[in-house]
Amino acid sequence: MKEIGRVIKFYNSFFFVKVGEKIIPCKLRGLLKRDKKIGSAVCVGDFVEISKLKDKSGVIENVQSRRNILIRPPIANVDRVVLTFAVDAPKLHPLLLNRFLVLAEKSALDEIIICVNKIDLAAEKNFLAEYESLYKILRTSTMTGAGVDELKKILSSGVTVLAGPSGVGKSSLLNAVDKNLKLKVGSVSEKILRGKHTTRVSELLEFGDGFLVDTPGFSAVDLVEAGLDKKNLWHCFKEFAAFAGGCKFLNGCTHSHEPDCAVKAAVERGEILRERYESYLALLEEVGAEKIY
Repeated sequence: MKEIGRVIKFYNSFFFVKVGEKIIPCKLRGLLKRDKKIGSAVCVGDFVEISKLKDKSGVIENVQSRRNILIRPPIANVDRVVLTFAVDAPKLHPLLLNRFLVLAEKSALDEIIICVNKIDLAAEKNFLAEYESLYKILRTSTMTGAGVDELKKILSSGVTVLAGPSGVGKSSLLNAVDKNLKLKVGSVSEKILRGKHTTRVSELLEFGDGFLVDTPGFSAVDLVEAGLDKKNLWHCFKEFAAFAGGCKFLNGCTHSHEPDCAVKAAVERGEILRERYESYLALLEEVGAEKIY
């Protein structure tokens, strides 16, 4: 008899599938192994059809269609991503923030939230206020407890991925939300102000009526690997869409060097945040565009 379950963990060549209240370690059916490399034919978050074996393990027979997928680490059927950064130690860098936002937009998630952690270190109460017209901003602190209850509510439904640079306090935040998680917390080097990677395995952690994922590696995704190029990168800067239709070269404008570009004009008028536009130009160069702007 075949059953449907969700893959909640991939470890040591086994996919751990939650079926009802049970978690069943599963291998791939041979056909799936031959079609794709192990770990990519099936990934965490997938809904799969399994057959149970006598030893209480199982075999994954089929994979259901995915709504979306993050590239690295591969997590399927994600409802939202909480991009977590610190006010300081390590200091928030606009280009890195926008790189994360681009990768999240490319994954076509339903909801993208920016979490500004260590808000107790900020001189401004509304740190990152200039992004609030684009994304929901959640300001948190494990020292004061600010925003922790709101984060807990967000995590209590659907599948939520927490992504962000090392050392910003993702694992500490999750421990503040639920002390039973007991995630390992790394230190931040005073010399380089960069955190050590502490999260080793991608898995769905049950929380309330949902699942959460504390994940490393998101920022290391190559933009070209993610399917971005000079023609489509601008689509991941969602505020550009309101102006792009007014460009002289409607179908081929990269919004960098072309004349009569409505996006560039909007930047000059202050209708598009210059910081966002400068990040766009830097990322445009990364995906292969010539530096002629």
